[in-house]
Amino acid sequence: MRILVIVFLLCSEMLTAQVFTPAIYPKGYFRNPLAIPIDLSGNFGELRPNHYHMGLDLKTRQRENQPVHAAADGYVARIKIEPGGFGRALYINHPNGYTTLYAHLNDFNPQLEAWVKEQQYKQQSWRVFLEPPASLFPVKKGDFIAYSGNTGGSQAPHLHFEVRRTADDINLNPLLFGLPLTDNVPPRILRMGIYDRTKSIYEQSARIFPVKLTGGTRYVATPELITVTSPQISFAIGAFDTHTGSTNLNGIFESILYVDEQPAVGFQMDNISYNDTRYLNAHIDYRTKSGGGPWLQQLFDLPGYINSIYKNEKAQGGVIDLSDGGIHKIRIEVKDTYLNSSTLECRVQYKPGTASAVSTTSANNPMFYPLMLDGFEREDCEFYIGERCLYDSVHIRYNRSASASPQAVSAQHSIGASYIPLQEAFLVRIQPTKILTPTEQQRTVMLWTSGTKKDVQKVEWQNNWASARFRDFGTYQLLVDEEPPTIVPVGFTDGADLSKATRISFTIKDNYNKFKNVRPTLDGKWLRFTNDKGRTFIYRFDEYCPPGKHELTIYAEDEAGNATSKTFTFTR
Repeated sequence: MRILVIVFLLCSEMLTAQVFTPAIYPKGYFRNPLAIPIDLSGNFGELRPNHYHMGLDLKTRQRENQPVHAAADGYVARIKIEPGGFGRALYINHPNGYTTLYAHLNDFNPQLEAWVKEQQYKQQSWRVFLEPPASLFPVKKGDFIAYSGNTGGSQAPHLHFEVRRTADDINLNPLLFGLPLTDNVPPRILRMGIYDRTKSIYEQSARIFPVKLTGGTRYVATPELITVTSPQISFAIGAFDTHTGSTNLNGIFESILYVDEQPAVGFQMDNISYNDTRYLNAHIDYRTKSGGGPWLQQLFDLPGYINSIYKNEKAQGGVIDLSDGGIHKIRIEVKDTYLNSSTLECRVQYKPGTASAVSTTSANNPMFYPLMLDGFEREDCEFYIGERCLYDSVHIRYNRSASASPQAVSAQHSIGASYIPLQEAFLVRIQPTKILTPTEQQRTVMLWTSGTKKDVQKVEWQNNWASARFRDFGTYQLLVDEEPPTIVPVGFTDGADLSKATRISFTIKDNYNKFKNVRPTLDGKWLRFTNDKGRTFIYRFDEYCPPGKHELTIYAEDEAGNATSKTFTFTR
């Protein structure tokens, strides 16, 4: 009888602790896409500015042009070339219902490269998104498909590798597919945060506690018994993971919070959609991070986090009720995909104290709520925050001041704060301080600034109000931009002899660093200039520029619609 009781208790504990059902993926189906051992510089779900990392970053020994191979049988389904983001990327669909993606590439294999070039000339665009027929480029597992590179948003040579479900394009954690990687290293826990959940997450500073390793993989908070003055609290964890033989600080896979040994809330980096990747800003302590502090991953679900990565068991949204005044044991478990784990323990107790001052709603400091459309209107400024803009309730401050810019045709309007993140863009409407001519209206942009950051958007006019949408709070004003962009040749002049050169290049400069519709033509025909990372436009001489004299004309526009064109002659 005693044996039966013990078995029952053990089984009950195992079932209780099973917050996440293990996903079952085909192990060994996908091979390492490189010919060198896997060494990670980034993993799935890792924390990045404004997004989760959606795949694996495979090191290429600090070099470009490592051969990249198809991870399994399939066919090339999509090809993407863009200045930022993936740079040059291939998507391969596989018969088992998954898609693999390979990004930041240099040249594709010769057959693919020739076809892509042909399509670029047909579309007269270097930036393309192509979907070849399934029968055009079949591949076998291990086939050479491209060379690794450093294109697009990459900061150093590496291969970005993803696995997605083909049917819905949801990204999955590639390490759950049994890729050849040795990992016997448990995650490391660095710190813990506690929050008062009776207040907005953006109207408080986290109480951050250091932790110490007590042996093995067990950490304890300092102090181990923590008193709080709010009856409702939530937790956050600062931790990182790595793998055997690596010194890179990668992201953790899973974390679960237990209250008195009962699972309360947890998150897991199993599958995330690109539609939801910006919700990272609802998963981290954004205020702490934006102020120069450390990454803290919240163990609670903000009300505006749609399709969240959290699972709640005993705590509603990850809010822990301590109103009974008792001492409660907290245990936070952190795991990687290979089930190496570490735990952090502490005890917490609610003791009523003096409540801190909370911002109150005023005419220029209204409260806005997630999942609600609301607006703010003044004589010459209005803004509207949509249902999916905010993650938590917060007061949005407004202030008006005169602009010092000679191009300004409105006052400056400060809205919100930089430590309040937005999921979707909100609408800002501003009325100019004078009547603008039709030409001035056509050249009007709205300037956003926040610290040293800035951006401009072309406005839309309605009844003498100019409107634009932005994804960040800050200061906004209207400017009339009548200065066209400048075309700057790099390493050549008009009439140059380029018979010994291998390429020709130029850059575009603009007073607000925003240009578009750049169109180069050679002897009246479109010519393919690359524009990796949105910097220099480069054309490498090929069959489209035979020996002889040529005329290169470059056209460019800025965000306000100012256009410029410049013609150069050269001999090839």
